[in-house]
Amino acid sequence: MEFGKKERVLNYACQTYQLSRPNKVGAVMALIRECQPQTIQEWEQWYFENAKTDGKNSFKITHESLTELGERLYDKITEVVIPEWEEAFKQLTKQDCIDYIYNLTINRTYDGYLREKSVINDGLAKLFPELTFEETDPELDHAGDIDYIAKIGDKAIGIQIKPITAKANFGSYSLTERMKASFADFTEKFSGKVFIVFSLDKEIANKDVIEEIRKEIERLKK
Repeated sequence: MEFGKKERVLNYACQTYQLSRPNKVGAVMALIRECQPQTIQEWEQWYFENAKTDGKNSFKITHESLTELGERLYDKITEVVIPEWEEAFKQLTKQDCIDYIYNLTINRTYDGYLREKSVINDGLAKLFPELTFEETDPELDHAGDIDYIAKIGDKAIGIQIKPITAKANFGSYSLTERMKASFADFTEKFSGKVFIVFSLDKEIANKDVIEEIRKEIERLKK
């Protein structure tokens, strides 16, 4: 399907309100790999026969449940997104645009650089001295989704570092389908999983990821 200029709005609202997460539509990339369809008709039929949402209150996905998600998306766009954007458009100035580009290029890049270095050098490298951390080769396909490769012998795990504010909830972070595919390709190549590390004030915010990494290292050593 082609949505033209509307696609940007649809993508933004769908991601913002997490309407395409596994707890809404199932783990679609995992499902389609399990199905191995030869046609889109085969995939569609298999999806509705087998797909369930992830989470504690899991339920079977139906045409009706997808329609409901579409209706919720429409409500969010018309009742929230459009009014917010209209207000932003009214207030937007040329100086806002100049300041934004400068801040994005200089300030945020520098902040991100310091954040990555601190999380790796002052955090993970000290917790896991047996790992060799290397910045991802920018030429690799997964470079945009994985910041560091942590090698252990001929195997490796991937690390993606994300900033988080004090008021944010990293539990609501949702992987895009591109990222899921990129992470899966990394695991196929290096055997290890990819872990997302959230940084708050240059420290690891999601402490539980440390134990997950530890378990993965033990698995790779076997």
